[in-house]
Amino acid sequence: MARMTGGEALVDGLLRHGVDTIFGLPGVQLYGLFDALGRNANRIRLINARHEQTTAYMAFGYAQSTGKPGVFTVVPGPGVLNTTAALATAWGVNAPLLCLTGQVPSNYIGKGRGQLHELPDQLATLKTLLKSADRIEAPVDAPYKLAQAFQEMRSGRQSPVALEMASDMFTTIADIQPCDPLPLHPKPTLDTVKLAELAKAINAANAPMIWLGSGALDASAEILALAERIGASVGALRTGKGIVSSHHPLSITVPAGARLWPECDLVIGIGTRMTTPLSSWGAKPAGLTVARIDIDPIEMRRLPVDIGIIGDAAQAVAALTARVEERHNPAQLAKIAAAKAEIQEAIQVIQPQMSLVEAIRDVLPEDGIFVDEMTQVGYVSWFGMPSYSARSFITSGFSGTLGYGVPTALGVKVAHPNRTVIAVTGDGGFLFGGVELATAVQHGINLVIVLVNNSAYGNVYRDQKRLFDGRHAGSKLVNPDFQTYAKAFGVPSWRVTDADGLRAALKLAIAANSPALVEVVTDIDNEPLPFAFLARGRA
Repeated sequence: MARMTGGEALVDGLLRHGVDTIFGLPGVQLYGLFDALGRNANRIRLINARHEQTTAYMAFGYAQSTGKPGVFTVVPGPGVLNTTAALATAWGVNAPLLCLTGQVPSNYIGKGRGQLHELPDQLATLKTLLKSADRIEAPVDAPYKLAQAFQEMRSGRQSPVALEMASDMFTTIADIQPCDPLPLHPKPTLDTVKLAELAKAINAANAPMIWLGSGALDASAEILALAERIGASVGALRTGKGIVSSHHPLSITVPAGARLWPECDLVIGIGTRMTTPLSSWGAKPAGLTVARIDIDPIEMRRLPVDIGIIGDAAQAVAALTARVEERHNPAQLAKIAAAKAEIQEAIQVIQPQMSLVEAIRDVLPEDGIFVDEMTQVGYVSWFGMPSYSARSFITSGFSGTLGYGVPTALGVKVAHPNRTVIAVTGDGGFLFGGVELATAVQHGINLVIVLVNNSAYGNVYRDQKRLFDGRHAGSKLVNPDFQTYAKAFGVPSWRVTDADGLRAALKLAIAANSPALVEVVTDIDNEPLPFAFLARGRA
């Protein structure tokens, strides 16, 4: 045992779980924790920000780009509530995120006396969003409660979790028994009968397709081995991009998959809700067999399929590969190549977005990381931006969290200081967190931001005009001078108007080796989303 404060017990536990970076914004309920972090600054890096939501988004970017837990800490009440969009985003894409927060003094919890930052029931609020949320009642409980939180976060379907502790407990001294990481809960045992059934379906298929989601991020090698063995095309919308490199002839985008869909006789979803192929591409092809591999048993009830296998993606795919016949189907390979070529030509009509995406890809190194946003160029990147490895394309997934991009990308860059990270954002989304240029400068986070400025919430503006007889409301924007804005923070910036200008400016921005902003002033008014989802009648 060791005598330490509750705050010190938490920091000791974080270190035992391999945490080397924590994102946070200090406040009165957390003084004891931040003091412990300050006294351990040589072992755990603290990145503070200008808004609580940014601390959570940075932790999210850290987690998504590394596969390791992201940890953030904010005050209770309004501090926690400011992070809920990031927590919901992490839940949507199965990111391992830990929220450490405070509480009112222990003798006031649940009393409703109007203490600073009090909520009616903070734990109940967090439990509606997260896989687990718990309270550390006393410093002696901190090591084990923290270990349990990591265990829940990492076991099975990864998801965000939270721990709270009363403000006075962070500074209370006690004899503490440290706790090393707990073993993860056992992975589901694979159903050999189901594996044999799916192997039989694969062996009988002529045009198989594999569809990927975030549950497949750590199974790249196994999925590629299966795809090559059976000649299956492999696609993803957002969260599964890069699991099979875009360089590979079997890798397809959403619109290419839609072209192949009418002849598909077997689709295997791995770690995905399969919304795109089953909901966006119209009627199922005649004779189609639908199979899923997912670690979460509830998914098989949410979307019943012909063959459902509950298990870890890497383990299940490896077991499946060992059971299937190797085949070579030159005709199917030719069809995949033709669909990809046809789509690559078709999407060139989406201008200037495609040219801007291509300019970013030209400059971004192959091992670079791209962070999307709910903006026109972001939407086009879902199918127009090649991705060459898992976790190199960071997205908010179905949450569609406007304004998440730049704060998230800061966390990505913290995790990968030696890799180029480019975030795209719109003028609307950027100002959700534009103040975090200060954070980038303070901590030397050399993120490159591409800010597409069309003085509007572009999609909303276009849709309002289209749907409501040319009327629009609330979608036009009056912006600051973004060049002057960047200069105020000491951030070098460039203003361009086309893809060639963007390409040249990005090279300078990356070479600057500092936080940098490239503003693209343009008038974007066309519709890329049909290509992203490719619903019948909209392509």
